[in-house]
Amino acid sequence: MAAVVLIISIASLPATLSAQETTVRHYDIETVDVLADRPLRDIGVSKTTIDSLHLKRSISLSMADVLTFGSSIFVKSYGRATLSTVSFRGTSPSHTAVTWNGMKLNSPMLGMVDFSMIPSYFVDSAEILHGSSSVSHSAGALGGAILLGSAPTDVNGFKLSYTQGVGSFRTFDEYLRLLWGSKRWQLSTRISVASSPNDFKYTNRDKRLNIYDEDMNIVEQYYPEERNESGSYFDLNVLQEAWWHNDKGDKVSLGAWYVYSNRELPLLTTDYADDTKFDNRQQEHTLRAVASWSHRGTSYMLNLSGGYTHTTQNYDYKRDPGSGIMTTMTASESHVNTIYGKAEVEYYVGDRWHFSGSLTAHQHFVQSRDRAIRLQQGGTGIVGYNQARIELSAAATARYRPCDRVGMSLTLREELVGRELSPLVPAFMADVQISKRGNVVAKASVSRNYRYPTLNDLYFMPGGNPNLRSERGWTYDVGISSEGRLFEQVKLRGSATWFDSHISDWILWLPTTKGFFSPRNVKDVHSYGVELKANVDVRLGRQWALRLDANYSYTPSINVGEPISAADRSVGKQLPYVPRHSASLTGVVSWRGWAFSYMWCHYSERYTMSSNDLSLTGRLPKYYMSNISLEKSLQLRWAELSFKGLVNNIFDEEYLSVLSRPMPGINFELFVGITPKW
Repeated sequence: MAAVVLIISIASLPATLSAQETTVRHYDIETVDVLADRPLRDIGVSKTTIDSLHLKRSISLSMADVLTFGSSIFVKSYGRATLSTVSFRGTSPSHTAVTWNGMKLNSPMLGMVDFSMIPSYFVDSAEILHGSSSVSHSAGALGGAILLGSAPTDVNGFKLSYTQGVGSFRTFDEYLRLLWGSKRWQLSTRISVASSPNDFKYTNRDKRLNIYDEDMNIVEQYYPEERNESGSYFDLNVLQEAWWHNDKGDKVSLGAWYVYSNRELPLLTTDYADDTKFDNRQQEHTLRAVASWSHRGTSYMLNLSGGYTHTTQNYDYKRDPGSGIMTTMTASESHVNTIYGKAEVEYYVGDRWHFSGSLTAHQHFVQSRDRAIRLQQGGTGIVGYNQARIELSAAATARYRPCDRVGMSLTLREELVGRELSPLVPAFMADVQISKRGNVVAKASVSRNYRYPTLNDLYFMPGGNPNLRSERGWTYDVGISSEGRLFEQVKLRGSATWFDSHISDWILWLPTTKGFFSPRNVKDVHSYGVELKANVDVRLGRQWALRLDANYSYTPSINVGEPISAADRSVGKQLPYVPRHSASLTGVVSWRGWAFSYMWCHYSERYTMSSNDLSLTGRLPKYYMSNISLEKSLQLRWAELSFKGLVNNIFDEEYLSVLSRPMPGINFELFVGITPKW
């Protein structure tokens, strides 16, 4: 394997003696060159690794916020503590596979993940696999995959950290972590609580009020200032984990994650209802539990893992029809139970070959019903469905490096979903090291993939379509990456990727003549574009450091299928809610315990209709978002203290992520943290 020289300069860094010393002494240590091999398992892989600084930037952030400012992925958000989904490369949220410690998080009912329900402080590692790179980890990810994980910390004894946050709109965030460690064991408990009335003010551009003169003639109009009514939330997350290892290569991990969420669904900007006369609420209880064992030998690795997920989700809509009594209009509830198991093996043959294989199983049991809708003709049944589905996936990968500069990888995956066996899913990837100076590597890949309809697509009542075909697609990638030092104090990393994807039998829910929506295989989609990433680390002196992370994506995603009717104007148009341009930038300057951060993101205009109608409600204008923060940490004899202030939407931008969903203007947060030194 080709050796890449990574120069870690630690010359002139201060080496401080005991905290009791009255004089700080500095020692100059010679520069050390660390040699690292290009891993065989990363041959041809196109991925984005989210830095831990992004994950732990604020306890109030969800993974939706982290991905907004730490990647070029489009995050479609209905506002804080409301549904937030992600999609990239012009695909839909259900085309993005998401795992936590190897277990799939995608809902078997909807196929997608609400990232607003995942606190970033509960995630220790996050990787985004683009296009073909996802096939070795998951099937059905036509856009890519997001791998989330947690990891032990090297703690000896007991450690506690607590952070309290207070923000605009009477928002409160609390985070507590308890750690205990020994030579063999590491235990971790994390608790996160977030609550807010979320009643921010905004200018409603969807309403226009009149001003009349004495003769009741309209003399002027204006947009009213309103509050985000009925948008309160309360979220509780508890994560308990344990890790054990020995000196023989065995590791055991256990994790249990409980989520309770009680959220109101706020009024639309077009709604004239009185919020005191209705209750629109969603509640969720979720428990995820995962256990794994791994053994690493000199040339092989074995891993066995299993888990269980239970989710109960209720949606209740009540309103007063004028009688003064709240009447239940909708009482939807769903119960999801999933049993998970996975076996993996990796084997190295010298330093040229690497083989791996996996077998994954997810058994879903889903019950969905609406207690408020009774069957017609005087029946007493409950509308809904009760279904079970097994998902089996087997994958085998061979990686070969015939010489130091060239690597090739072939993955073959097979899936059984219910009683349907998918065609073979292949993924071929290759890379070539063009230059050792700067580690310039060219990459290419091609893959085929399939995504089966969700349970709601097949069985939802009314409207489910059991005759749906699986979505299928081909993806092609070509890219180049580089990593090196411009000067001793400046480290650069960057990559550029061109991709081309063709997806057939795209599933879309359409209105029917019976008055409800039903899914159909109606579209062929051609998505293509460019992804750019850059990172700069600068050491400005003994105490100063600067870091810049930038991402950009250009993604035309075009419907190239046949018109479904004479009135269909969607062919040749950009898909709804897919921006052609998305970008993010994060900059951090640190000095002597101080850290100043600037976070920026941009989404170009998005169409709300498949026809790309340019009317007022047919598109959402582009917007630029800027957040800043200032943090100070203090090292005392008895504790470490941290103080942090954030200003979100610093330029008070008026913007919409989803049509008719108001978003907050400028707002503030303050956090105080303490970590005692026992």
